[in-house]
Amino acid sequence: MSGKPDIVRIFFPERIQKKITPLGSGKINDTWLVEFAGGGPAQAVLQRINTRVFRQPEKIMANLRNLSRHLEKDIGPEPDHDADRWQTVTPYLTPGGQDLYRDGGGGVWRMLSFIDHASSFERVEGDGQAREVGRALGKFHRLTIDLDPAEFFDTLPGFHVTPQYLNRYDQIVTALKFIPGSAEEEFCAEFIEKNRTGVTVLEDAFTEGRLKRRIIHGDPKVSNIMLADDTGKAVGLVDLDTVKPGLLLYDLGDCFRSCCNPVGGGGGDLDSVRFDIEVFRSVLTGYLGEMGAYLADPEYDLLSRATGLISFELGLRYFTDHLEGDHYFRVDAPGQNLNRAVGQFLLAADILRQDGELRDAVNSCRKFQRIHPSF
Repeated sequence: MSGKPDIVRIFFPERIQKKITPLGSGKINDTWLVEFAGGGPAQAVLQRINTRVFRQPEKIMANLRNLSRHLEKDIGPEPDHDADRWQTVTPYLTPGGQDLYRDGGGGVWRMLSFIDHASSFERVEGDGQAREVGRALGKFHRLTIDLDPAEFFDTLPGFHVTPQYLNRYDQIVTALKFIPGSAEEEFCAEFIEKNRTGVTVLEDAFTEGRLKRRIIHGDPKVSNIMLADDTGKAVGLVDLDTVKPGLLLYDLGDCFRSCCNPVGGGGGDLDSVRFDIEVFRSVLTGYLGEMGAYLADPEYDLLSRATGLISFELGLRYFTDHLEGDHYFRVDAPGQNLNRAVGQFLLAADILRQDGELRDAVNSCRKFQRIHPSF
């Protein structure tokens, strides 16, 4: 298998590499930041695609090309003011015109543009940052609202279709004849049993025609949102492999569960897991400032349900992966996916406890948006 410098030379044979360092905290692909000397982009992103997850990487690249062409057309030339800056990730091509390279060991590689002078983060800090996170997702949804979902591949069939994750969990439990072996496993199993009703709420609304498929990001957690280093304004979203046709409420729920938990999404300090409704209000306000006029009434009505549902879904995914031997999410130590699952179920429980307050917050923002549609 070729080394990383060799892979970079496949895409940039004439450029001088200065440094290659790990980038980000993603749990699926392997990612590095490449720094160059001389002319051209000073930095680019090198990735080895996880083909156990993305079995047809050509399809994720087709989606990325489709998306980047559309966003570049809508964004237009570089804005005159930094406050209006918005960038999208685009793929680089080899001299032969390919956006993927397969090495002799089966690795699949690509090079992507880097959003410079901007940073991602693991947790929301302050009201202003929370609003920018919401604004980023709202702007992404607004810029893609006129895209035809039929023109995009579903690169992960079943991704963000909660009932399918529950079905998979049931299959694994039956196949393994699972009996909880720890207090944490027992907690997860009991929480799933107590909360399995209602997992079809969004899919039922789609089947009934109350919701429709749109283009979603698929993984709009806080660490995938880039804020400008100087202004603190949102300038783009990264990690676009999960862009696909889907329900906006899955995106919104995922954003809220990521932003509104001070622990973040990686498990860790379970005693500190909670859902911060003030952060929820700020993120929602930022989102509706971009996207409020485009949401259908059922999307407003089901938003609080979606917020709890996505935490339950992610807990299901972590726990199922734990039972299967940690094949999907990367782990640094045994039991990490179990810890993550417990954290998501604790978060889902706190969201359910505050359901009335979440509904009130949604309705308050909804009424304000209708009075002030351009806020």
